[in-house]
Amino acid sequence: MKNKFFLLLTTVLLTNTLSSQGLNNPKETKKIHQNSTEQKSEINQIDSLMTKSYERGLFNGNILIAKNDKIIYQKSFGFTDETRQTPLNNKSIFNIGSIAKEFNAVAIMILAERGLLNLDDKVSKFDLGLPKWAEKVSIRHLINYASGIPPIERLKPENDAEAWNILRGNDSLLFEPGTSYKYDNGNVFLQRRIIEKVTGVSYQEFVTKNIVKPLKMTNSVFDPTFGSKNRTSCYDMDNVRCPELKFISGWLWVDVNDFYKWTEAMNTNRLISKESFQTLLNNPYAKEESGSLGRYFEKEDLQRHNGVSYKFESIFLNDFKNKITIILVSNNLNRVWDLGHIIHNLMLGKEYEIPKKSIYQAIRKESLNDVNKGIETYHLLKENSKNEYSFENPGELNKLGYELSRLGKINESITIFKLATKEFPKDANLFDSLGEAYFTDKQYDLALESYKKAISLGGTNGNAEKMIDKIEKEIRK
Repeated sequence: MKNKFFLLLTTVLLTNTLSSQGLNNPKETKKIHQNSTEQKSEINQIDSLMTKSYERGLFNGNILIAKNDKIIYQKSFGFTDETRQTPLNNKSIFNIGSIAKEFNAVAIMILAERGLLNLDDKVSKFDLGLPKWAEKVSIRHLINYASGIPPIERLKPENDAEAWNILRGNDSLLFEPGTSYKYDNGNVFLQRRIIEKVTGVSYQEFVTKNIVKPLKMTNSVFDPTFGSKNRTSCYDMDNVRCPELKFISGWLWVDVNDFYKWTEAMNTNRLISKESFQTLLNNPYAKEESGSLGRYFEKEDLQRHNGVSYKFESIFLNDFKNKITIILVSNNLNRVWDLGHIIHNLMLGKEYEIPKKSIYQAIRKESLNDVNKGIETYHLLKENSKNEYSFENPGELNKLGYELSRLGKINESITIFKLATKEFPKDANLFDSLGEAYFTDKQYDLALESYKKAISLGGTNGNAEKMIDKIEKEIRK
């Protein structure tokens, strides 16, 4: 109803404006009417796509789409937490994962533009008590994940003090700065500490004063605790709440409107210059990898950034060429990535398909209890409801196989991977997965057979060959 009212109001205002300007040219009137009709059709298609995706259990979250600098579609689907009692609204705030790293990168550029630091300054300049490797690592390396600093994520620090211990207690680099790429939050952690050293205030204070308040991001909160106003909680497909995040500090949670204010500010250079924005978009050390602002596709003039934290997932597509911004935020990890790209294709007039129900979700719980019953359900659904479920996606069974493997149900995972290779006999990745399950179960002959099949189907970027060498060494022991 809100969207219909918005469209009606827009049409009325547009008509009045044209009348007051005396534009009675029939051709011009026809063109305006055609554009209005096309936009209504586009909005209806988007709404149908999102409504069906929600009904199929593929999206729980908020969406905002802007075109030509105007919001054309905004809606909430689903609930704030696992109780499914409180509906989401446009003030619901979400953990946007890695997208929140953009705030420290832009804060760095603000300081650079003010002459308070230089991107080529070495980390050692800021007296952070780090080992000698700090003399080699520059801020430019940090914002592009090309620093080679000791990784912190695999050790899962639960707070800043633990992150400091990891970084200060490791004397060696992973690689010489600027020679390779490693996406790790240690780079983010040091950016935030440098900001504090330069400004004399906390990272949160600096961002609040120089970004949040100027942009009137009135509903954004740093590291909100459970029970904070408008805060969502993530949950899984079994309606079980995710564990609360214990990690380094400095993560800004936003609602979808504040998220849009942020992307709009970047696009219009309200906080940093166009040159600084381009510096952050383009990773000089790894063109095919993400930088501080996500991945930039130069040919399409498209910025894409996604973030995942437990079952929170967000994505935004910033299409500079076509002046389209697509934002999706979710607290129930499912098909956010796919939906972002599907909407983009829809708006560009390309072919698109409404996502089908997940066959993985449909048979998961049954397969965890009894894999044979799960497979029986799979075949029944394929026979009776083939057009409703994602039977054509090999990733569905692959995901289930790996989940069983992680739970220690190796025989069950082998059963699922065997089904997958039977359903998709030309998929090299599935044979690679089956080989891995056989290897875990020490069925080396069958593992070799599967990996060789993967190679014959085109290989898996050298992984099958490496595993064959590993298995042959194991057999020779």
